[in-house]
Amino acid sequence: MKYIKRHYIIWLQIIALLILSPSCSPKKGETKKPNIVWITSEDNSKHYLKLFDSNGTPTPNIKSLANHGIIYNRAFSNAPVCSVARSAIISGSYGPRIASQYHRKMEAVPMPDSINMFPAYLRKAGYYTTNNSKEDYNIIKGENVWDESSGNASWKNRANGQPFFHVANIYITHEAELHFTEEEMAKTPNKTGENEFEVQPNHPNTKLFKYTNAFYRDKIQEMDHQVGKVIKALERDGLLENTFIFYFGDHGGVLPGSKGYLYETGLHVPLVIHIPENYSHLVDIDKGSTVNGFVSFIDFAPTVLKLAGVEIPEGIDGSAFLGKNISTEEVNARDETFSYADRFDEKYDQVRALRKGKYKYIRSYQPFNYDGLLNNYRYRQLAYQEWKMMYETGKLNEIQSAFFKNREPEMLFDIEVDPFETNNLITDPKYHDVAIDLRERLNKWMKQMPDLSFFPEHFLIENAMSNPVAFGRRHKDQINRYIDISNLCLSEFGSVKQELITSLKSKDTWERYWGLIACSNFGNDAKSLKSIIKTIAMTDPENINRVRAAEYLGLTKIEDPSIVMTKALYHSKKPAEALLILNSIVLMQSNLHQYKFNLELKNISPLVAKNPEVKLRLNDLKIM
Repeated sequence: MKYIKRHYIIWLQIIALLILSPSCSPKKGETKKPNIVWITSEDNSKHYLKLFDSNGTPTPNIKSLANHGIIYNRAFSNAPVCSVARSAIISGSYGPRIASQYHRKMEAVPMPDSINMFPAYLRKAGYYTTNNSKEDYNIIKGENVWDESSGNASWKNRANGQPFFHVANIYITHEAELHFTEEEMAKTPNKTGENEFEVQPNHPNTKLFKYTNAFYRDKIQEMDHQVGKVIKALERDGLLENTFIFYFGDHGGVLPGSKGYLYETGLHVPLVIHIPENYSHLVDIDKGSTVNGFVSFIDFAPTVLKLAGVEIPEGIDGSAFLGKNISTEEVNARDETFSYADRFDEKYDQVRALRKGKYKYIRSYQPFNYDGLLNNYRYRQLAYQEWKMMYETGKLNEIQSAFFKNREPEMLFDIEVDPFETNNLITDPKYHDVAIDLRERLNKWMKQMPDLSFFPEHFLIENAMSNPVAFGRRHKDQINRYIDISNLCLSEFGSVKQELITSLKSKDTWERYWGLIACSNFGNDAKSLKSIIKTIAMTDPENINRVRAAEYLGLTKIEDPSIVMTKALYHSKKPAEALLILNSIVLMQSNLHQYKFNLELKNISPLVAKNPEVKLRLNDLKIM
């Protein structure tokens, strides 16, 4: 009996030693699962950080993360504005597939099918999830997403030893910070010297643009200081070696022509990931490495789930780019990213882009909505105002003037040679095969989603918002037909004339709609169809189709569109429809076309007039 007892005690001692052994017990602050922290800075493309671009400013704290982690040279937002970009991040889904593509939302959409916002899966797996503090989703938030989401949210409130996912949002570089006045500019000298960088070629090299560049770079340095504070807080809590830290910009911006536009300065973001010492075994890459493969925001959710050891739900559009069994070689071979732009506050556009390798293909579906078309928030920045004034007074060169002229329906750029997308190669015979390949790839992507923006926003609000993904599936064939009609403008007019006539005379409302837009893209080439288009302008049962017909007649100087558009606006009882009509009115009233409108607020539906985005447009038109 004593023999058994003695051996029992020895075994207990061995077990205790094993449990207390440093090789088996967690180190200080270590958990069974890694902690994950996101540090997100607002409105930063990679072009203004020296870590990514020689024309950028130093960011030593972000660089310190890179020294113990990975630099991603080709990371992209899928959209160039906050709410749409953040909706892609939180859902792992493309906006045009789930109807989260409009900024600002008029109506929030549900998550697709049975998928949750990804932090909900982390919570279910035992993580403490905190967000400090911006959300800005176009999607209805579920109840189980965050343990805390506020300006006080912190990992410190978790249970002892509980792993956490924390988001720290840094505002200091947001576009609003550049809404300074001339008086403030005179009183506020910049730390960054105006000879420490080059003004990009599509901007005028003026004193104001130099000041704005330097001011923005100062803000980036302040942002980097705040990044350092988050790092130090983790270090003080003994968490640094157990925590993956992502630093990234939430999209590009905010110098003129970046945020809100599908150019690289609006999409190509900085991304650095710190690899914690105690969890380096979870990744197939050495610290201090650089990844040149393409990753985008729809990939962030599955990547975090992968690092946390949580099963990635089916139905997410993205793919993990870091974690167990994710080969760095495979990630480096990824060379495509898709992006989209639709409405930014009160300004409508519809643009899609595909970057593959060094080539960027941009498809503008309504290129007559030129980039510089008035947008209230953009034009609060003095540099935007000066840029517009210099164009109107003939003080810009051809490259700088492009912002205020109609785009081509298709644009192709070699980003390595032309990083600011100033030389459109679409008609160069040397790039014919590249252009065709990228066009086909983009069309395939849009049709597979399918892309809900081929229905106008007001129609989606009325018919699709209970389940946009299911609506898209049901109407996939129709959407694909509309895409094909929109692409007729890429052919020679004579070869597609009969197809255009068929679409204009179709019983399908939206076939007529896209036939009219295709005609507007053809411009004067489509004048032989003016009698059909005039009839639509006067008699079409769909309000917005009468506007699109009048728009064609105005663009081609066949007829003054003001009477038709004004009647349509007064007739509208739908805020999103009225906003789309107002977009056409602003275009027709612009210096590019100079038609006169005499709008009266009393004739606009009160339901329409009280909408926040409509108010912005009415303010633009000075009829409030």
